[in-house]
Order: sequence, then structure tokens, then C-alpha cells
Amino acid sequence: MSKYITLKVKEVVKETADAITLHFKQPLFRKIKYKPGQFLTLIVPVNGQSQRRSYSLCSSPSTDDTLAVTVKRVKGGSVSNYLNDNIQEGDKIDLMEPMGSFTPPEAAKNLVLFGAGSGITPLMSVIKTALVADASRQVTLVYANTHENSIIFKKQIAEFESKYSGRFKVLHILSQPQSPNWGNGLRGRLEASRTEEILQHCPDLKNLSNYFMLCGPQGFMVEAENIVRGLGFDNERIIKESFYQENGGAALSSAEIIERTIKVLLGGQTYELAVAPSKSVLDAALDKNLDMPYSCQSGLCTACRGLCKSGKVKMDTSDGLSDKELSEGYVLTCQAHPLTDDVVIDMN
Repeated sequence: MSKYITLKVKEVVKETADAITLHFKQPLFRKIKYKPGQFLTLIVPVNGQSQRRSYSLCSSPSTDDTLAVTVKRVKGGSVSNYLNDNIQEGDKIDLMEPMGSFTPPEAAKNLVLFGAGSGITPLMSVIKTALVADASRQVTLVYANTHENSIIFKKQIAEFESKYSGRFKVLHILSQPQSPNWGNGLRGRLEASRTEEILQHCPDLKNLSNYFMLCGPQGFMVEAENIVRGLGFDNERIIKESFYQENGGAALSSAEIIERTIKVLLGGQTYELAVAPSKSVLDAALDKNLDMPYSCQSGLCTACRGLCKSGKVKMDTSDGLSDKELSEGYVLTCQAHPLTDDVVIDMN
């Protein structure tokens, strides 16, 4: 089960007009370990209620003394707006320790990263780690934004281009550039139909040793994946993290989903839960005030992952789990509904 910790904000950096980076001090006697591309779950009190949101780490375990996450305002987003408006240096925030599987394979010598908007945050962690950890590693970044002033980490990216010239290649794509003289990339949106145009700027995309990491909103992810597959690469070379829940979860019929009592193993204890048809396993656990690990509640972050040791469950979506995890019996409790009466889920 993920551990809960409290960290102090060391610095708040204004990245763009609507995005900040929170730098957290590492604990004095026990450094928090993490992998590039993982995320933190922040537990934030908003209007008297504790709310959780997962934010990707933009810091690198190889280069940075602090743990850092970048938070971009979301229209109507209670937590993102609260953090942008209120958090200051010295504040303390409760959070869950780093989680997530959006990390580059150790064998990847050549990385091609597709990011859009705040999707750059985990990719920045990957970039810093990859360039420092292996002097022979090549990294290409295709980064889509609305205009010049919306580019998060614009200065850092330019500095890396200069410092790691020959090893780090960047292609910016702006849908609405403000300057008529914009000449640092392409105009318009990332679309699979523009693959040949993109290859003119980044011919290394065809390198057979490439691994691809994609992060951004749904429409962008579809186009980026179509580009990669069009170049002949399959699932083994594509690592994805969407910042929005994707459609495609199987529809649940009332004949399959009825109220059932299941068992949850948590913190060395066994709890019996009655799970109503309209509720997930996580919903039922939270209703009983169980201290279950969770974050996004949309099936993407995997913070609520548990091992189904017996019985059968059906998930609304399983996109956050790998094929290997699914074959081993792991489920996302925020998406899981019991189909049999002998369900036992181990959260330890």
C-alpha cells in the first residue's frame, strides 16, 4: 500500500500564465525514491473537503534535490486553481509517495517523446534523467502547444538543446503562434497526415531502435500513436500516459452487476464490503471509511491497484494496467465491480 507523507514546499515557480511548479523539500533522513515519469498524488483541503489529484513529477532522481510537480490550471478545476492561487513557500502538503509505470525501459538507447501542453511534465523528468544517465542516449522531443507563451519549460528546453547539441532534438508545433515570424517549428496541429512533414524536421523518428513515449490529451494521443504505428512500430515500443480518461470501457448490464459482499485485505486486516451495483469497490471502501490508496478515480493513475486473489470482477476501463498486470490478476478498484460472491482483493 502506498505510504502517506507530508512535505514542505521549498519553492513555487511560475512557469506560464496558468502553470506553476511546486518544489518539495526531501525528508532529511529518508529520501523519497522514484523513477522518471512517475507521479505524486497531492491531498489538498479545498472548501473544507480533502481532495486528491495526481500530478506527474517533472524533477529527475538523477539531477534534482527536490521533488517537483507542475500544475496547470484547469477550467473549473477546484484543486488546480486552489494550488495556483494559494500555495506558497513553506506550506506543507500531504501526499502519497511516487507511483506510476510511465517510465522508459532501461534498454532504450533512443527515446522519442511526444507531448502536448502539460503532458510535458513527466517527459521533462525523462529527458533530464536520460541525458545525464547515459552519454550515448539520443532523445527527440515533439512538443505541441497553442502559442509561444504557453510552452511550459520553454527556457529549460532551449538550454538542454544547447547543452546536449547532437543528442537532444526538439520540434515545437504551435496551433496558434502569436508571432508571424515563428520559425522554431511547425504551425498547426499534430496530425498523422503530417508525418512526412514532421520527418523532414526529425528524420531520426524512423530509427529502428527507437522507443516512443506519448503524453497528452486524448485527441493528441490518437494522432501521435497513429504516426508511430505508421512508421512500423508496435505496442512493445510505445509507452502511453493520457491526461484524460479515454472512452472504451465495456458497458455494464444490470444482469451482471448486483450487490455482492466481498473481502478486502488492507493494512494486515480483512474487511467485508457490500458493493452496490452503482458503486465501485473503491466507492464502497471509502463509504466505510477505509484508508484505501487512490488518486484520479478514472482508471488512469493506478494508485488504487489491487490483486484479485479470488473471484471475478468487471472493470469499466482497464487502460491504466499493462497486459502483464491484467494476466497476473491486478484490478483497479475505482473501476471494479464484483461479478461473483467470492471476490478477495489484496491491497497490501
